[in-house]
Amino acid sequence: MDNRRLLELLEAVRAGEVSPGDAVQRLRHMPFEDLGFAKIDHHRALRCGFPEVVLCRGKTSAQVVRIVGRLVERGSTVLATRAGPDLYEAVRAGHPDAVYHEAARAVVIQGEAAPEPAAGTVAVVSAGTSDQPVAEEARVTAEVMGCTVETFYDVGVAGLHRLLAHTEAIARASVVVVVAGMEGALASVVGGMVDAPVVAVPTSIGYGASFQGLAPLLTMLNSCAAGVGVVNIDNGFGGGYLAALIARAAQRD
Repeated sequence: MDNRRLLELLEAVRAGEVSPGDAVQRLRHMPFEDLGFAKIDHHRALRCGFPEVVLCRGKTSAQVVRIVGRLVERGSTVLATRAGPDLYEAVRAGHPDAVYHEAARAVVIQGEAAPEPAAGTVAVVSAGTSDQPVAEEARVTAEVMGCTVETFYDVGVAGLHRLLAHTEAIARASVVVVVAGMEGALASVVGGMVDAPVVAVPTSIGYGASFQGLAPLLTMLNSCAAGVGVVNIDNGFGGGYLAALIARAAQRD
């Protein structure tokens, strides 16, 4: 259920096309549907602007397939993250229109209504090729939420000229997502180049003293560039989601 579908239902009740009782039946899962192993929030889009997202890690294939099926029945757009190829095949068996983004490890099923397109663009900038899976998760998330996304990959600070070659294009974005491991300095560099919000995503890519992403996380939290916010380690989804919310909020203004 989202704003558009709720308004359509209320208009149908007012026009006498749907009885109040039928309307109650359609809304009977407010605010969630209890499957026993999961409580699906069917009204997340109504409150937050985008349906509940399915994190596949830790769930069985059968659980994911059932959750996805219930979301699809309600007309929701489905974004399932951290999904392997086997899980995608299990979902696709019941939903042939499911699309698998291999690098992002994400499954997308477009709902009955596409989200309102955001006016600006989101730039996703990654330091190294090894950071690309997290960057791709951010890209897919922002695109599914209605944003136009431009990507700038393998432009880390070890070869600063690679980043500088894209300075003008990155500066045109409404929001910039910066994905970096190792020491995580790229977020500060980009933050000092643009007048847009920077969403920094540390990754677990790096050698021993990186401590599985703790080093870049602390670097990003200690950024001397203003306007840099930080999400959790390897959380490309969180970075893309936050960037999309910022882009959409700017559009409302």
